[in-house]
Amino acid sequence: MPVSHIEHFLVAAHDIDATRDWYARVLGMTPGPHPDFGFPVHWMYLGDVDVVHIGPSAKTASEIQKKYLGRTSQDRGAGTGAVDHIAFRATGLRQMLEHLRAERIRFSQRRANGQALYQLFLYDPNGIKIELNFAVHEAEGIAPELTASELIR
Repeated sequence: MPVSHIEHFLVAAHDIDATRDWYARVLGMTPGPHPDFGFPVHWMYLGDVDVVHIGPSAKTASEIQKKYLGRTSQDRGAGTGAVDHIAFRATGLRQMLEHLRAERIRFSQRRANGQALYQLFLYDPNGIKIELNFAVHEAEGIAPELTASELIR
């Protein structure tokens, strides 16, 4: 039985409402329906698909959450453990650059070798790195801060 696709990822947050609001405001996701687990959660949707689930971190997890999910994320301070980032395909690069600047969201701009991608990297309120990948034709006239080829020389 092969694995077919990523279903969702769970963000363990100290403040689940602020995290929900960030994913809605910054990435344009929509909060939507979810089952009643007996502990608070938010499910964030892209269209009809729930892609980000938000639940309490280990610091604020209830006994019900701990029993249901098993081991909860550790309260490690900065960083998110072994997972480095979550990537999304996106469109509207210029609008996103303008939007991130207006929201005062720090980001970096990259261009990968051998891929027709222009990448933005930013962090959610919990320190999770988010990668946004745009088709390179959208970046015409926009110079990245760094290209992978500059590092290989």
